[in-house]
Amino acid sequence: MHTGPYGCWRRNWSRWTWGSTSRTKRCDGHSKKNELKPWQVKEWCIPPEASGEFVYHMEDVLAVYHRPDDPRYPQGCMDELLKQLVGETRVPMAAKPGHVQRYDYEYERLGTTNLFLFVEPLRGWRHVQVTARRTKHDWAHAIRELVDIHYPEAEKIVLVMDNLNTHGLGSLYEAFPATEANRIANRLEVHPTPKHGSWLNMAEIELSVLSRQCLNRRIPTAAEVMREAAAWETKRNARGSTINWRFTTADARIKLTRLYPSL
Repeated sequence: MHTGPYGCWRRNWSRWTWGSTSRTKRCDGHSKKNELKPWQVKEWCIPPEASGEFVYHMEDVLAVYHRPDDPRYPQGCMDELLKQLVGETRVPMAAKPGHVQRYDYEYERLGTTNLFLFVEPLRGWRHVQVTARRTKHDWAHAIRELVDIHYPEAEKIVLVMDNLNTHGLGSLYEAFPATEANRIANRLEVHPTPKHGSWLNMAEIELSVLSRQCLNRRIPTAAEVMREAAAWETKRNARGSTINWRFTTADARIKLTRLYPSL
C-alpha cells in the first residue's frame, strides 16, 4: 500500500487500485493490521520483574558460558523432551511427481517417550538418551552415564540445566547407594537456570534443532525414536556443529534492566 497527499493505493488481490481518503484517516488496511485479535494467544516464558533471585541465576549461567574452554572442566547443558508416539490409521500415499506425500488426518496415540539431551556447545558434541519415563531414577542413570562413559577423564563436568524437581543431585541418592551417589555428585558442578528463564539453557536450542530435523513427524514407537535420534546425533557430531552464544551479562544489564531490583 502506497500513500499520497490525497489518497492511498490499496492492493486488491493482484491489482493496485486507487481509493480516496482524508489526510486525517489512515487506510483501511493499516487500521485492520493494528486491530486486537483476542483469539490469538501464545505461550511465553515470562520472567519476574525486579527479582534478585532470577538475576543471580541468570548472571551465574551467563558467566559459565563465557569461561574459556578447558577439557578438564567441560561445559555442558542438559534438557529433556517428551515425544508423543503417533501411529497411522491408514497407509500414507507416497510422494510422486506433481504430488507431495499425503497422510490421513486421523491418527492413533501410542503413548509417549522421553529424550534426555546433553550438549557441549564449545566442542560441538551432543548425546541423546531415549527413556520410557522421565523420573528421578531415569535422570540419575543418564547422569551416571554422562560422568562415567562420556567424560571419564574430566575433573568436574560443568552442567547447566533447568530446575525441575527431578533434576537435582538429591535424585542420585534416591537411585544409588550413598557412596555411589556421592561419587557422581562430586564430579559435577551444577548451574541451574532461574525459574521462568529456561531460554538461558543452550540445550533448548539443540532440542529445537532435533525436533525440526528429526522428530517433526509421526513416529509410532520408542525404538524408532531411538534410531532416528541416534542417526541425527551421529551426523551432527560428525559435522561438529557448535552454538555461538553471544548474550552477555553486560547485555543483560542493559536490555533486561526491568528484571533487576531498583535500589
